[in-house]
Amino acid sequence: MGEMMVLERARKWLGEAYDEATRNEVQELIDENGSALTDAFYKDLEFGTGGLRGVMGAGTNRINIYTIGMATQGLSNYLNEVYGKNPIQVVVAHDSRNNSRLFAETTAAVFSANGIQVFLFEDLRPTPELSFTLRELKAQAGVVVTASHNPKEYNGYKVYWSDGGQLVPPHDKRTIEEVRKITGPEMVNFKAKPSHIHTIGQEMDEKYWNRITELGLNNAGKDRIKIVYTPIHGTGFNGVPQVLNKMGFTQVEVLRSQAHPDGNFPTVQSPNPEEAAALNLAIERANEIDADLVLGTDPDSDRVGIAVRHSNGEMILMNGNETACILVHYILSQYRQKGWLKGNEFVAKTIVTTDLITEIAASFGVRVYECLTGFKYIADLIRSKEGREKYLVGGEESYGYLVGDFVRDKDAVSSAAMICEAAAWAKSQGMSLLDYLEKIHREFDVYEEVLISLTKKGKSGAEEIKQMMQDFRNNPIQSINGYPVIITRDYLSGYERDLRNGEDRPLGLPTSNVFQFILQDRTIITARPSGTEPKIKFYISARDKVMRDDTYEVDRVKLQEKIIGVKYALGLE
Repeated sequence: MGEMMVLERARKWLGEAYDEATRNEVQELIDENGSALTDAFYKDLEFGTGGLRGVMGAGTNRINIYTIGMATQGLSNYLNEVYGKNPIQVVVAHDSRNNSRLFAETTAAVFSANGIQVFLFEDLRPTPELSFTLRELKAQAGVVVTASHNPKEYNGYKVYWSDGGQLVPPHDKRTIEEVRKITGPEMVNFKAKPSHIHTIGQEMDEKYWNRITELGLNNAGKDRIKIVYTPIHGTGFNGVPQVLNKMGFTQVEVLRSQAHPDGNFPTVQSPNPEEAAALNLAIERANEIDADLVLGTDPDSDRVGIAVRHSNGEMILMNGNETACILVHYILSQYRQKGWLKGNEFVAKTIVTTDLITEIAASFGVRVYECLTGFKYIADLIRSKEGREKYLVGGEESYGYLVGDFVRDKDAVSSAAMICEAAAWAKSQGMSLLDYLEKIHREFDVYEEVLISLTKKGKSGAEEIKQMMQDFRNNPIQSINGYPVIITRDYLSGYERDLRNGEDRPLGLPTSNVFQFILQDRTIITARPSGTEPKIKFYISARDKVMRDDTYEVDRVKLQEKIIGVKYALGLE
């Protein structure tokens, strides 16, 4: 889009349809006439299949009360179209980010103005509690205002359907169509009907927490394990400590310096538990009190990261693949021990999550289903299997897990509880979670896996990411790090190609902008542009057998070196 077009779009935001603060902010951008103006107005903030996510501020490409209002008007129109004259209920929640309460109240106001009954949480709540509440109230839809683990300048708007999962076909595309019809705030009914807005709070918390406590499988070691928990200034303070207490953990300390909700996230560069630095303060405290386990949840409490005490005394961070494998193995082994495995159970993972989960589940005779990246696909899978197969546990490498099916999104509250239970049980058996992971690796293969995220901001960054993906497809790589590429999987075309014989096979999944290389040594490299951040992500998974009883650590180092070679070969270093 040219400079004059950007300027014309910006000047429309100086009109009476916008409040004075917004007009002043836009005038400053126009006066500066720099890249900030272009980034704010060169396009409309895209309402995608997951809703909205972007930087807060004035502009068509920003999160503000107007883009939030327009999205809600479009969603309201779609709900009224689908359900006609039947009563419609929606649930609205929000996290601890700056402006989240304002955006949640704006959302509730627009829904109510369109004749929809709104159940608005009295204060911030974990995202998975929104999913639970929607199902509990048998509501038709839900919205949570959050940008999950993004940096502090971001906010977002996630939409859920009646099953408690995020939007999937056909409702995602149809909602997007309705939202795109709303071309300006003059098309939005912002005038709230207070009689249509109902406050909910502690009574729903108790129901949610009680359902989580029912997931417990074993009480061994719960009075012996010492835990430090940090909500990283997010919503987890209202859920994780209470559930751990209900489940019988007696030595849980909430990190005081990060316990207070704060959208500026003052003690961390990023509130993302995938990033090691986010748990630094909690690990420091764990070392002071000799804790066994550190837990950290992101601002909306759908992701959890952990650190575990090594036998040498050091606290070691575990990645999402490792934690997911421990959860799967622990839950399936407890089910088998209790005689609860009946043959109709299943586990779910995404295409970029470790294949070790598949091996573990197969050893228990439990099916594994693989989905595209995004927990909404796991939720849709659970819905499609209801009444025929029983979902037990699932996860994705990005620190998101779900135990049980009463929530239909990744849930850091219940996951934290079950991680703690697995750690307590392991301690009762004389193991740390690291020892437990080694036991799993020795039974199957050693896996080493890393995620590399390249940030490419703005319009130029989006174009660069697009070009990278086109190059992978149009100029296929023949070998990486000295190993031939034997299979490529293009999830956008829906086919994989076996380069050894030229055979093409359908992947059997919906299309997605993901490209995967499988090497002769079973290394898997996946490239995927993020749907919520200006990033392209590379997932690298390497595996091998433990050579001898005394070579485990050496075998892991060799795989780490192999991954370094892959990164160098692809120019990711």
